[in-house]
Amino acid sequence: MDFRAYAAQPDDELDLLLGALLIAKDARPALELSAIDAQLDALAAPLVGRHLRHLPALVQARALADQLFVREGFHGNKADYYDPRNSFLDEVLTRRTGIPISLSVVYVEVARRVGVTASPVGFPGHFLVRIDDQDQRRLMIDPFHGGNVLTDAALTDLLKRSGSAVTYGEELIVPTPVRHVIARMLMNLRGIYSMRGEHARLLVVFDRLIDLLPNSAEELRDRGFLFARLGAPGAAVSDLQRYLELFPDAEDADAVQRWMERIAETAKRGTPSS
Repeated sequence: MDFRAYAAQPDDELDLLLGALLIAKDARPALELSAIDAQLDALAAPLVGRHLRHLPALVQARALADQLFVREGFHGNKADYYDPRNSFLDEVLTRRTGIPISLSVVYVEVARRVGVTASPVGFPGHFLVRIDDQDQRRLMIDPFHGGNVLTDAALTDLLKRSGSAVTYGEELIVPTPVRHVIARMLMNLRGIYSMRGEHARLLVVFDRLIDLLPNSAEELRDRGFLFARLGAPGAAVSDLQRYLELFPDAEDADAVQRWMERIAETAKRGTPSS
């Protein structure tokens, strides 16, 4: 399945692992998805016979933390947080390091294989994992920091440190839909490639984001400007027109209209736009 076909599926059919691996496959087209699945199976294997699904959430969390972060050595990449390899699941599995969202995907996938109900949670500023046991007890886990269990007080403190003005409440720890997990992985790469000036890779990321979120006005606008920088005025104008259709009352609508006219005029003259 290519990414466009993946993104076109209904929300309830999107597979978290497949989406993450398709992102990695953009960087390494020869990547074998079955090999990654086998690595995750191997990580889960020592826990399979422990019947964790029937145990309390705290016991489940401790078993997963011991397996992933103690025995297998997974850890948050604090030294080089903005290395794009932190967002590619194959690299995370090989190097045993990543950022909160990629480590959360590993955690969720291993948990699923051993019968633990774990879900990714897009907590403001820091991705987490939620465990729900059979007795409806829930725990919040921080895979970036060794699988630590976070109390409500710790979550409140984490929210404050993120700089968010939002008040902590249960609505912040609702599981995040797969579509938005994959989009957030792509947004991380968007920031990295933009910062590095890697325009070809950035364009691929914009394509993926727009496939996932076709009515995301901001992504259309920014891809339009990128097309202009890459010397594709027709594509640039098309994206900017779509942006204005979706968001006619945007604060920058007049500026975007002027840019669109400038790009079209520059194309007529046969000179590159700046």
